[in-house]
Amino acid sequence: MLRGPEPSNINNWVCVYERGTEYEVELARSYLADLDIPATVLSKRDSSLSMNIGDMSMVYLYVPKEFEKEAREALRELRESDEEENEENREF
Repeated sequence: MLRGPEPSNINNWVCVYERGTEYEVELARSYLADLDIPATVLSKRDSSLSMNIGDMSMVYLYVPKEFEKEAREALRELRESDEEENEENREF
């Protein structure tokens, strides 16, 4: 199931987000949960070595296939609002 840096294929679930830290993915999962979109996190991070860089540290966010479109749109909106907020903070 856990082979390489690519998201794993899981029946009826689709990977909608991937990052190198669990923190980023957990924030996204929490955001989706607030929107009543079910999501689960799959980490390929080697916790015994505490690695958080490279191919063996990727963390993935999965949603049921029927929620894929809604989840991707929500995450896109979240990313855009973050970019706008960063843009506003640079003006000061």
